[in-house]
Amino acid sequence: MDALWELGFWVWGVALLATASFLGWYVNWRGALTPGEIERFLGEFETGQTSSRNDLTVLRKFLEADDGREFLMLNLVKTVREAPDPVTGTMTPGPELLDKYTSVFMRALFAKGGHPAMAARKIGGYVDAWNTPPDPGWQIVGFMRYRSRRDMMKLVIDPRFLPAHDFKFAAMAETFSFPTHPVIRTYATPAVWVPLLFAFGAAISQIALLVSA
Repeated sequence: MDALWELGFWVWGVALLATASFLGWYVNWRGALTPGEIERFLGEFETGQTSSRNDLTVLRKFLEADDGREFLMLNLVKTVREAPDPVTGTMTPGPELLDKYTSVFMRALFAKGGHPAMAARKIGGYVDAWNTPPDPGWQIVGFMRYRSRRDMMKLVIDPRFLPAHDFKFAAMAETFSFPTHPVIRTYATPAVWVPLLFAFGAAISQIALLVSA
């Protein structure tokens, strides 16, 4: 045992512990929503301040089809030029109001194992489209990764998050969102590259310990 310690193999134990901690936070280990959870979430959502802006039938169908896996929410956003700040009443550019919303949203999303998967600004109109309404002037496209549908609902009904929605509604002239599952990925997700990063760090650390011994 002393020999293994002197050879620096203990760093792999640290890497393994770090990996287990990360995956324990990043991956949904609780499985799909239960019928009881769905009814509780929808009941609390209906009494919230934002339910009138959403189709509860669509939301219920999405929750009932839960497979326990992560998903990406596609968001298209068009901001207003300016609007009154919900707190101060001062006329404020739409992007600044949106930043005030996202600063709160991102912290809450990250706490539940979520994060932006991609965010982009539109640089042109529809290049290929038919049987669709005209482009209203979308400005932002984003994919947000949710650890699970349970985490999404916990975030939505959290009363501490409700005040931030005022900035969202003030900032956005138009928006729509729908959930997706990736079919093709050309990049590694954090569930892959973070453990690899820990392993790389352990390897480099062990080499450094052996060289300095």
